[in-house]
Amino acid sequence: MIVVSDTTAITSLLAIGRADLLRQVFGEVLIPSAVLRELTVVHTTVPDFVHVREVIDAGAVLRLAAKLDAGEAEAIVLAEELAANFLLIDETEGRTIAAQPGVPIIGLVGVLVRAKREGMIPMIAPILEDLVTVGEFWISAQIRDRALADVGESPA
Repeated sequence: MIVVSDTTAITSLLAIGRADLLRQVFGEVLIPSAVLRELTVVHTTVPDFVHVREVIDAGAVLRLAAKLDAGEAEAIVLAEELAANFLLIDETEGRTIAAQPGVPIIGLVGVLVRAKREGMIPMIAPILEDLVTVGEFWISAQIRDRALADVGESPA
């Protein structure tokens, strides 16, 4: 499985000490060099299952960079170039743009739902709480409640 990630999911999980969930769910995660630069502003190292791949089409990145940050733009282009199974991205504008050429998208909440369904974690609620309070991850109450309902957990 090929999974390309933007910065937010990795940095949010690193902030709460749960980056291992990405390894459990996907094995390897690929990031473009712009995402690596964004990650290393806050984190001294990245997990060993995160590997950097260079984007080939710099022109496509430049076109997207007019609307998105560098990490999002490179991640979308890399996901297209690699025909990734998933692009891990949470920002609304990036998701909207990535969906136009048909890049399969998953967000961090989707990763947690998948991990729970596959028996990798017992509950998503405490992880969501940590992401919001510690990892400074924003999630709407509607998305949180829908995810909790989807995995049989009650909203708080």
